[in-house]
Amino acid sequence: MTHPARPTTVPGVIDIPRELAASQEKFNGEAGRAFIAGLPERTARFLDHWDLRPDGPAMHGVSALVLPVVRSDGTPAVLKLQILDEESEGEPVALRAWNGDGAVRFLDHDEPTGTMLLERLDETRMLSHVPDAHEAVVTIAELLAHLTSFPAPPGMRRLGDIARDMLDRTPRALARIPDPEARRLVADCAAAVREVADEPGDRLLHWDLHDENVLASGRAPWLAIDPKPLAGDPGFELWPALDNRFDPDDIVWRFDAMTDVLTLDRPRAHAWTLGRLLQNTLWDIEDDRPLDDTRLEIARRLKKPRSGVIRPGP
Repeated sequence: MTHPARPTTVPGVIDIPRELAASQEKFNGEAGRAFIAGLPERTARFLDHWDLRPDGPAMHGVSALVLPVVRSDGTPAVLKLQILDEESEGEPVALRAWNGDGAVRFLDHDEPTGTMLLERLDETRMLSHVPDAHEAVVTIAELLAHLTSFPAPPGMRRLGDIARDMLDRTPRALARIPDPEARRLVADCAAAVREVADEPGDRLLHWDLHDENVLASGRAPWLAIDPKPLAGDPGFELWPALDNRFDPDDIVWRFDAMTDVLTLDRPRAHAWTLGRLLQNTLWDIEDDRPLDDTRLEIARRLKKPRSGVIRPGP
């Protein structure tokens, strides 16, 4: 039996949160425990290496510790320390490509560890705090329209490879879904992906642009953070905004609004959106978790492609 790593400390700088230690234990096992154990030394090393002064309490998500700092020239920034995996290794590549245009500005990077120095945004002003869900959805769509106008750099993870892998895993997963209606729904998602898998697209995708990954800034109303980038079709980007602040009666409006703003072909966007349900479902089944009713309901609401094909996105 394993136990979450105990919180550790960089004296006078950070207390490593128990929640971060627990999530690393849960999702990354031994590698996560090693990451947490090494955080004090790594934090101290990069504070010294980049001549940084801590400037406030550390923040964290599921996988990264973010420490507000000030550079030697007085510029505020954040030090992002994270475990290096296939998702995080693409983050500096994407941020360099966007170069602060619609996303947080990239300042420096240590490739062996994945540690990054980034522009500091206003963490107190998050898109999830905007009361109007429709306004938030349109804001995400506008950001995605801009971010996905960039071609994916060479070497980025590719949606085509992800799609083929999902389709290969689907038969085994379907056999483990006891409910006939849910099994048919997931099979329909796989069939939709199969129709578009040979044309997966080549745009630079964020992949995880939900309303807590959009922050305000003094230089722009809203900027994206924390990409898990890949090369592919912008239709694969819509799912988080459909899932945020879940409202089943609002799903079709959100889908139509986003495809309008991104000028996407709706049947293709529909197929790639169902691909996100397939991706999430495969993870749930393979990790022995129950299927998520909210996700299944989104797929039910979008089961039939919306009418009105509009011109494909870039």
